[in-house]
Amino acid sequence: MLSPHDEIIVIDFQDARAGAVTYDLVSLLRDCYVAFDPEKIRQLALSFRDKRGLDVDDATFMRWFDLMGLQRHIKVLGIFSRLALRDGKEGYLKDIPLTLRYILDAAGRYKETKGLVDILS
Repeated sequence: MLSPHDEIIVIDFQDARAGAVTYDLVSLLRDCYVAFDPEKIRQLALSFRDKRGLDVDDATFMRWFDLMGLQRHIKVLGIFSRLALRDGKEGYLKDIPLTLRYILDAAGRYKETKGLVDILS
């Protein structure tokens, strides 16, 4: 793209693509570096659903949100581990406890994923 000064610039969309409606929402509300109040997260997630006009009940939408978060945070645990072990970037290790907490909390809410809690606890 061109900047206002006619310089060539690059915008990095970090692998941007169309995907699950809850992916970006989880990325923002269950950030791996900052913890927000769980009730506030629920309120904001449901507000997002309403503003998007999604015709789905609270429990179903929060399940979608939790399961997307579970998938995303498991992936992130692997990335943080790889960065520390392979690349020597040990600073990411400090972010594993919050990420793991998100996984355990979300997995503990659903019978299908409770076994994951046993494996990771």
